Amino acid sequence: MSVVALVGNPRAGSRTLAVATEAAGTISRGLGGEGRHEVVDLSALGPHLLAPGSHAGVEVARELVTEAEVLVVASPTYKGTYTGLLKSFLDRLPPDALAGTVALPLLVMGDPRHALAVEVHLRPLLVELGAAVPSPGLAVLESQIPALGEVLAPWADRVAPQVAGALKSARKDVGRFAAHP
Repeated sequence: MSVVALVGNPRAGSRTLAVATEAAGTISRGLGGEGRHEVVDLSALGPHLLAPGSHAGVEVARELVTEAEVLVVASPTYKGTYTGLLKSFLDRLPPDALAGTVALPLLVMGDPRHALAVEVHLRPLLVELGAAVPSPGLAVLESQIPALGEVLAPWADRVAPQVAGALKSARKDVGRFAAHP
């Protein structure tokens, strides 16, 4: 099973990167894996996302994201929503690029008043791209980061069965569509 963390923080080495990496490993283990996952950190790709033409790094990132079975999509909360960097990357994907992918939206925020942003803003974007989003998104407060394991373990216990069910459904749909073009 392929698990990928897509990180939309413009700062390299960010707290969002740390949270997303840990979340991807935790959900991988929760699904019976060994915690292996890939990470797409958009901080290094920012200058290339709006440039004309293609860039090898962006194309590799695109491939990793669109071929993931489980995609943890993480961003810090900027102005009550996800970052423009994440939006710029996802805007480059064609319609239904995430069909067959189970996506888990995750926002890192400084204030609990922004907790609904993960459901109101990030979830619809992932659904628009064709992803199955079987569970509520995860809002992680910056104050929770020092005890991240205490946040992620119960989250993974709760969402892993939903992700497993969505993966089975996605595999059936892919098989059905392949058999009947």
